[in-house]
Amino acid sequence: MQANSVDEVKIELGDGVVLIVNPEAAVEYDTLLSDERAAENAEESVQLLEGCAYEYELPEGYCLSAISGIIHPSKRNKSRGRITPNIYVGRLVLTIEHAEFESIDVAVEVRSIKAEYRSEYRKMLEDITAECTELLMLHSSPVTQKFTVDYQTDSATLYQRFAFVQSIVDSDDFRHAVHRVISSPVTAWSHRVEDIDIRRCRRIGSKQARQIATRSGRINLPQNHALSARLNSIPSRLSTDIKIDTVDTPENRFVKYVLKEFERFCGSICLHIEERQADPLKRPYIYHQAKILELRFSEYLNHNIFREVQPPTSLPLNSPVLQRKEGYREILRVWLMYDLAAKLVWHALDDSYHIGKRDVATLYEYWLFFKLLRLIEGVFKIDAKETKDLIKETSDGLGLQLLAGKHAAIKGEYDYKGRELSIQFNYNRTFGRSDYPEAGSWTQQMRPDYTLSLWPKAFSEQEAEQQELIVHIHFDAKYKVEALEYLNSESSMDLSEEKEMQKKGKYKRADLLKMHAYKDAIRRTVGAYVLYPGTESYERKGFHEIIPGLGAFPVSPSNNGDGLDAVADFIYEVVNHFTNRASQREQLSYHQYDIHKDAKSDDVHEMMPEYASSVSKARVAPPNEVTVLVGYYKDEEQYQWIEKQQLYNIRVGSKGFKYGSSEIAATYLLLHGKGELETTRLWKIVGDAPEIISKTDLKNKKAYPTDPGSQHYLLYKLKSIDENIFGGNKWDIRALSGYVSGRASAIPFAVTLTELSKAIVL
Repeated sequence: MQANSVDEVKIELGDGVVLIVNPEAAVEYDTLLSDERAAENAEESVQLLEGCAYEYELPEGYCLSAISGIIHPSKRNKSRGRITPNIYVGRLVLTIEHAEFESIDVAVEVRSIKAEYRSEYRKMLEDITAECTELLMLHSSPVTQKFTVDYQTDSATLYQRFAFVQSIVDSDDFRHAVHRVISSPVTAWSHRVEDIDIRRCRRIGSKQARQIATRSGRINLPQNHALSARLNSIPSRLSTDIKIDTVDTPENRFVKYVLKEFERFCGSICLHIEERQADPLKRPYIYHQAKILELRFSEYLNHNIFREVQPPTSLPLNSPVLQRKEGYREILRVWLMYDLAAKLVWHALDDSYHIGKRDVATLYEYWLFFKLLRLIEGVFKIDAKETKDLIKETSDGLGLQLLAGKHAAIKGEYDYKGRELSIQFNYNRTFGRSDYPEAGSWTQQMRPDYTLSLWPKAFSEQEAEQQELIVHIHFDAKYKVEALEYLNSESSMDLSEEKEMQKKGKYKRADLLKMHAYKDAIRRTVGAYVLYPGTESYERKGFHEIIPGLGAFPVSPSNNGDGLDAVADFIYEVVNHFTNRASQREQLSYHQYDIHKDAKSDDVHEMMPEYASSVSKARVAPPNEVTVLVGYYKDEEQYQWIEKQQLYNIRVGSKGFKYGSSEIAATYLLLHGKGELETTRLWKIVGDAPEIISKTDLKNKKAYPTDPGSQHYLLYKLKSIDENIFGGNKWDIRALSGYVSGRASAIPFAVTLTELSKAIVL
């Protein structure tokens, strides 16, 4: 393999077969990395860039096997074609075929356009593994576990396991923990029986006394010895217990087992690859990574302290040393992560862990789920018993319920400022197509990555949906997004440029449009936000309040998800806003429910005023919300007084008259007289409300033509209306719902302007 320049790569495959790769256009990063840098990151030497396009050429008769969406052989010459990695990231195996010779596999690396994707990939793997371990321990936390290892692992999940295991054992924290144990191991006193010279025996106990009396190998005592009167001889040596400091403790046995288990696991990875690929040059890079780890664990095990440490038989998880001592507790944690998390049945990740493939975008989605899950728990104080339900029993062990395409609901309750709320956090919740007022999408099926739902606890979720009381806030993970120019740029992108970027997987304006789709299609959605590994925040409010809105929050694995603080602040603001009973959103949702609760609507195409006030140019209210007071005048003399004074009076205490809001706050007055069943006498009522006036003031101050018969009256102020505003219509009061024939026809009643329009005399 030879690298000539960044403008052209030649891969020599032997027997004169050379694969030539050229970039179609200039790219921001180097197309080819040096061997040293590639080896450092366990990657292939020839490296392409995602989202870019390349041309390739082979000798006549050779061709590349087509890979859907990536390898495009030319129709005219099969030895040439294009390579378009699009959004694929990781090791890409190219198969070179010939009609007469055996096919040749050669691998190239497809790098992410994200500069920190390598470190972020490992960081996200480590965090996901830690979260899986915690969930599993919540589900079933043993006190003691037996050591059993099954090396007959399904090859389909082998790389998935290695990816998890490598992320936790090939880390600085684990290496430092092992070094702490080696440099300062836990020791214990051990008893050892030794034969010593009797003259070195300092303490004589019952065991030693019996040996002095009975043991062979004796020597005679001199006659002047103090014991010669009782004993003729004594043994020359005595057996005695000696205390020694030993490292052969249960805790050190556990550490040795862990290191040996990791060594065996890496060895099984290598063996698995060797059985399938005999040529060392064609083995994937994970083979070399596993070999490096295997040698590292061998070096640890060759340390002096492990030579006298015996194999363990069981693991006491409640050991204070394992749980508290520095170094030991980190190794215990890593072993639990390995033993539990690495054996998870997580089918959603299978496509993300094909050998060599680094689907960082998908991993970012799972990583964000756990980050948001912990955030929601912290904000709303959701009990852990809800989150442990993410783990369920499967036929072959523990399976993770978090599956792509299905939602995992975390439910809880929250009391904030006197309003009790129900909380639900969903992953991949599907909002199916449905009819109003049911939950779902009114256009096509939608499935946001994450959905936070809030509604009053007094209502069930279904009731809250039907009565417009629930709100949904959606978040979508977008790892490929680097900056927000496409969100807040004032200049519009050329259409042809948009299409070209979309082909390359770089077009991101569609992400914003997707947020609009969530907002507009999914009922009761008040916000949709992008989560991406950048630095800039972006928020747009639909009206004057925090919701409804659209935007983006930067949450990067590189800074351990510090951007989630802004997401938490946003959620607190939403909760504070949701509990505000006088918010504009609360009023809007109430009227939306009130308007749409009935499927039927009226048709009103009659002439009506456009302005409520010609001065302010304020729009008139809808005819369903405009009321007309239908009143009675007894004779022509009274009507002349009405015209002159522009007043209308109704008896207070009049039987049959309703003093409701429709009557008191009426906008118009329609008058009719005795026997006048069709009328054109329409007046505009002015002022905020009618005033109460005594009969004396009505007679003396308002010049009422006759003696009033009641003590008090409601007095409406009127204003004449140009008859052309309503098209010069005449109305039949008999067609109105409040009309009663006979003497009761004199009792005033109120109708809506919509109903009045249906009583027009044609």
